[in-house]
Amino acid sequence: MKKLRYSTHSLSLFESMYSHNKFIHSLSEKNITKGIVFSLLFFSLFFGNVISVVAQTTPFKGLGSFGTSSKKDFDYANPKEYTIGGISVEGASYLDPNALISLTGLRIGDKIIVPGETIGLAIRKLWKQGLLGDVSIEVDKVEGEKIFLKLILTERPRLSRFDFTGIPKGQQNTLKDKVTLVRGRIVNDVIIKNTEVAIKQHYIQKGFNNIKVNIVQKKDTTLANSIRLEIDVDKGKKVRIEDIEIEGNEAIADKKLKRKMKKTKEFVAWNIFRSSKFIPKEFKNDKQSLIAYYNKQGYRDAYVISDTVKKEGDNVKIKLTVNEGNKYHYRNITWSGNYIHSDTLLSSVLGIRKGDVYNPEDLQKRMSYNPTGLDITSLYMDDGYLFFNIQPIEVRVENDSIDIEMRIFEGDQATISKVIVTGNTRTRDHVILREVYTVPGQKFSRSALLRTQQQLSQLGYFDAEQIGINPIPNMADGTVDIHYSVVEKPNDQIELSGGWGGGTIGFIGTLGLTFNNFSSSRLLDFSSWSPLPQGDGQQVSLRFQASGRQFQTYSFSFTEPWLGGKKPNSFSISLQHSKQSEFNFSREITGNFQVSGITLALGRRLRVPDNYFTLSNSLSFLRYSLNNYTRAGFRNIIDGSFNNIVFNTTLSRSSVDSPIYPRNGSTISLSLGLTPPYSSFRNIDYQTAEDVDIFKFVEYHKWMFDNTWYTPIAGDLVFSARAHMGFIGSYNKNAPTSPFERFILGGAGLGFGNLLLGSDIIGLRGYEDNSVVPSDSKREGGVAYNKFVMELRYPVTLNQAASIFVLAFAEGGNNWGSFQDFKPFDLKRSAGVGARIFMPAFGLLGIDWAYGFDQIPGNPAANGPQFHFTIGQMLR
Repeated sequence: MKKLRYSTHSLSLFESMYSHNKFIHSLSEKNITKGIVFSLLFFSLFFGNVISVVAQTTPFKGLGSFGTSSKKDFDYANPKEYTIGGISVEGASYLDPNALISLTGLRIGDKIIVPGETIGLAIRKLWKQGLLGDVSIEVDKVEGEKIFLKLILTERPRLSRFDFTGIPKGQQNTLKDKVTLVRGRIVNDVIIKNTEVAIKQHYIQKGFNNIKVNIVQKKDTTLANSIRLEIDVDKGKKVRIEDIEIEGNEAIADKKLKRKMKKTKEFVAWNIFRSSKFIPKEFKNDKQSLIAYYNKQGYRDAYVISDTVKKEGDNVKIKLTVNEGNKYHYRNITWSGNYIHSDTLLSSVLGIRKGDVYNPEDLQKRMSYNPTGLDITSLYMDDGYLFFNIQPIEVRVENDSIDIEMRIFEGDQATISKVIVTGNTRTRDHVILREVYTVPGQKFSRSALLRTQQQLSQLGYFDAEQIGINPIPNMADGTVDIHYSVVEKPNDQIELSGGWGGGTIGFIGTLGLTFNNFSSSRLLDFSSWSPLPQGDGQQVSLRFQASGRQFQTYSFSFTEPWLGGKKPNSFSISLQHSKQSEFNFSREITGNFQVSGITLALGRRLRVPDNYFTLSNSLSFLRYSLNNYTRAGFRNIIDGSFNNIVFNTTLSRSSVDSPIYPRNGSTISLSLGLTPPYSSFRNIDYQTAEDVDIFKFVEYHKWMFDNTWYTPIAGDLVFSARAHMGFIGSYNKNAPTSPFERFILGGAGLGFGNLLLGSDIIGLRGYEDNSVVPSDSKREGGVAYNKFVMELRYPVTLNQAASIFVLAFAEGGNNWGSFQDFKPFDLKRSAGVGARIFMPAFGLLGIDWAYGFDQIPGNPAANGPQFHFTIGQMLR
């Protein structure tokens, strides 16, 4: 008899010896004929004895061979029960021996049959972990009824490094992020295969369908039990689509069908923007898109009969055969299960008439969610019917007509039980809950959910792309809990920038700090300072900008959006001081212009006409001080002090879905600024009085209108249209219009060069800063302006770290010195491209290149190609 030993090379044969009786027993239970049973019994016993004999003369070479130590012989034909007296491990250099023993399931004190299945099962458990290259269990010694086992194993090698060949370094870095190779980890067949698959999938998605990957394992002589992988990548040539042939289509032309296949396009040499690579996954999706388009046109039975991808050299040709089927129309639409609303009202909201083309996608939109109007689901859910359900059933299809029965389950109205907010790590709960339109005790409303999502997005404290809404209904008691999940994003901003403001201004430096989620109530709680106390939604801003001695401006503002904490009534206070100086050739200051001011403002949200409206009122005091300042253009005023007390009221409405990259919605604002009518009680002869006396107290009424619309075109591509206009006048027809707060156009509007104090700066890209003024004004601003803008925007990335989008635009605007000269369509036109990047720490930064098409009278160099830089939102 031979020494007893189990290994990973001998389990299957060993197990067959101990399973033949079970096999025969299972056969006998199936009513197999006695002859077959006896034949199998004879066959099994005969070969079982042969194997037993062989086991006594020759060590097993198959899976699970078993040997004995010299201290004890074992009889395979007569297994015996032993108690495990000890377990040792041999060959474990990096793995924990105790952990390996635990994985086998064998324990000291356990009773096992030797020879038996327990040892084989233990080996299988170890083998399944993928940690070992070879494992066997030997009997170390036997002492009476105790048996001592030894695990003899070979550890799999570990990865020391991996290298790519056949591809450029840039692509190697990309692949390192795609594969899951980690230095120091065990390398097995699964790891190798997963690596190969990941690389192939990466390149197949780029059109390299003929890619070959060869992974070679080489021993690393510098580290024990380590290997390095050499990954050779042969991308081959990119597989392009030479031709797409469509057969079977009669109602819809090939050209239109090919346009619906967004990612599967024919190669066109002159069109460098079209991708013609063949990607099987995208081809499958595009076939579904093609059929979906047929369905939208009424061809509900359309399908792809066959598709053939034929290889032509390194490229492919595609042939699609479609069956269009009949074009269907709606005939009769009936309603069942509706008790709250009548058939007439439901049909009116659905908006589908008899004879309309059958369109399942449009039908679903009109039932469930219609972004452009009311739908059936909104009709019910906005009235609390959360459990409402509607199913369109085709009850009859006849020739080209379809009858549909709308089966409705109205259910009971649901009442909001609890509102739960999670994810706000800095913002306090009450700041979020005060913006929520779903209030416990009220009926459920889907539109209130969407309005809340929009409101939370506009706060700017959370990632707009990750605001989650999860209604948790409880049909048993007719209630619903609303769970809002948010992800905080950094929204405090540090503005530290420098730029060139032109030849007369020079270098400009800016330092600004804005804390958008400030908490004054936590000022004494130093544990909440990070770097200042946060969480109450208040805003504090400090800003300093300077260009040496020539220009300095300082500003401070504080805003409380919920004054008193119970109603959305905002309060803000702001202070500012600016100074601009003139120099002679010796760089001595010869004059200056200073503006100091304070503004107090109150605002509140309105409920009528809807809750998107706000009304804000402010009172400002500004003091203009000129000291031999000749460059202002204020009706040749160079000296004097002038006071401006102005009351401003603004009615605005904003329904945009995101403050940084809006896709839907609009903003509209009408603003009126009024100073006291000094001319009514000041005894001044405007024909003979000096300008210094006339404008000692500035008098004007100023009207501003701004409107912006956002419309999605396709996917994230957004079209934006804007209109702006403004007028400024005096109460007394004999009094001249104020030279202060007039309109000056040109440049970026918020660029580095637009630092002209006492004026309202309006951007107009494609023209130099402050260059678009009335031709006879001698740099004095206009009393009327208008501006129109059209933009196409597309996001590059929208995430917490940075939001980037690119844009193309066309715009036009102009400026007039009197109402008599006002010609709204006499515009200075421009067009160009640009980009915007929003980083929480720095705010919104922009760069535009524009070309101004129209010359400025008296300033022929003002138009043409221009670069413009912006900081913050371009309001006008």
